[in-house]
Amino acid sequence: MMVDTRGTPRSPVRSLLRLWPYVRPVRVPLVAAAATAVVASCIGLVIPLVLKWMVDGPVAGRDPSGVWLGGALLLVLGAAEATLFLMRRRLIARPLARVEADMRADLYGRLQRLPVAFHDRWPSGQLLSRGTSDLMLLRIFLAFPLTFLLVNGVTIVVGFVILLMQQWVLGLVLLAPVVPLVVLCSLFEERYSRAARTAQDQVGDLTTAVEESVLGIRIIKGFGRHHRQERSFMGLSGRLRSTELRKAGLLGTLWALIMILPELAIGAALLLGVVQVADGQLSAGTLVAFLSTALALRWPVESLGFLLAVTNESATAADRFFEVLDSPVPADGPVPDQHGDRPAAADKSLPDRDGLRLEGVEFRYPDAPADSPPVLRGIDLHIRPGETMALVGTTGSGKTTLTALIPRLHEATAGRITLDGRDIATLPRERLRELVSVAFEDPTLFSATVADNVLMGAAGAREADLVRALSVAQADFVHALPEGPGTQVGEQGLSLSGGQRQRLALARAVVGSPRFLILDDPLSALDVHTEALVEAALRDVLATTTALVVAHRPSTVLLADRVALLSGGRITAVGTHHELLRGSEEYASLMSGQDDHAHQGGPRR
Repeated sequence: MMVDTRGTPRSPVRSLLRLWPYVRPVRVPLVAAAATAVVASCIGLVIPLVLKWMVDGPVAGRDPSGVWLGGALLLVLGAAEATLFLMRRRLIARPLARVEADMRADLYGRLQRLPVAFHDRWPSGQLLSRGTSDLMLLRIFLAFPLTFLLVNGVTIVVGFVILLMQQWVLGLVLLAPVVPLVVLCSLFEERYSRAARTAQDQVGDLTTAVEESVLGIRIIKGFGRHHRQERSFMGLSGRLRSTELRKAGLLGTLWALIMILPELAIGAALLLGVVQVADGQLSAGTLVAFLSTALALRWPVESLGFLLAVTNESATAADRFFEVLDSPVPADGPVPDQHGDRPAAADKSLPDRDGLRLEGVEFRYPDAPADSPPVLRGIDLHIRPGETMALVGTTGSGKTTLTALIPRLHEATAGRITLDGRDIATLPRERLRELVSVAFEDPTLFSATVADNVLMGAAGAREADLVRALSVAQADFVHALPEGPGTQVGEQGLSLSGGQRQRLALARAVVGSPRFLILDDPLSALDVHTEALVEAALRDVLATTTALVVAHRPSTVLLADRVALLSGGRITAVGTHHELLRGSEEYASLMSGQDDHAHQGGPRR
């Protein structure tokens, strides 16, 4: 079941303050950049004062040399302002690239450490959008809105101080829209935050749809479902479009009001100022300087709507980013039991070589209803050292879930699992996964070389181990590829057939000669001839390891020394294949059904 990631927007300030640990290492260049921008902005406010001097001085006195001097001074001030803004840009580019890279690395690292249950519940598109568009939005916020909220705030305050000093009556006229603007911005912030959160979650849904369509393109084309997929995509895209239009409407309304109110105030101040100049109460230069300063403040005031919009979107992006980082990572080591107690580091009473034991193991999924029965309950199983046990059961009986408990992809709800007498809950995950190797039912490969994919199964494996593993898995087709084991297999390994992918997944599981081996239906995609060859090679591997094999075919069952029947979340029978055929009607029914399917497809050997 996928989790609903849509949360309630928090206070933007509170959300963005959580970025401080990432910003702190680069705070010096960021503060320097902000200070540079403040100085540059304040230089722009000096220009109207130079205009006042020019109008009341050289222009009124008809002094051409003074006009040229004033022009030169304006040129110097303009060049200084542009240079300082250029310096600000250069000061923040490298530090903010580092902040984004650190955040992306932390997000990726957390995704690697989060349990499988987390990934089962979260749509992949939601996670992708958090690692791409959300982090890009946060970098933009740190580069522009964060600085210019401060710069514009200081500019507005300094500008109004200058206006009030020049002509306080006109200054008060310009200050009249401040209260309505504050009210409008507060109302806008709440509504825009909700719309921004909805839009960013919908982007995640859209990303999930695109990813699923790309990965499943063969199925879509094979069943001729592209029109249905297009309609589904258009529906998601339409909802996102509606949300973006709502955001644009909110921003457009705010921006219009932010522009209209100051313009009305400037018009009123101009009319009153002209009257005062006509009455001789105000000099023309003062009026020019006053209006120039007021016009210089237009952009800082008008940009507030845009800056607030980006700030709210960035706060939402920060919330979405920290939703993942706040997800708890399982402890790497002793895990508390159902009573909250942590097991001892090791149980010395058990022999050093005891094989694999499951004692009273129970499991229910974390998001399952409290009153629902556990998927597995009362599982007691002992696989002796060097023994291979086949796990058989109907579809949905919990076989794959049980195998996922051994490498701790899921944590058992109750009971314990031991490897050679050591409780797996006391083992660091890295050590546990050195001891236990798994071949999953879904043979997933990565966009890497064949060798890289296979050698993922053992950190210290060498080329000889690679060759041996390929031989065991009957994957000698690799040597015929264009670059042999160095050939890139492409995304998801889809450049290979299903059987080839499964053989490489099997080679990955056996490459490190693991002490414990878990195979989840490892031969399902193989043809009869190849299956027989793989089984013959596997017998040598299984003779040197302790193995649990999920089996659906009688031929796979015959690889095992004993068989465990899983039914209704319990182990209901354990014995050899022939013993269970004689003593368990359910097992005999399962095997006879498989035999029927096998005969329908022709002889197996």
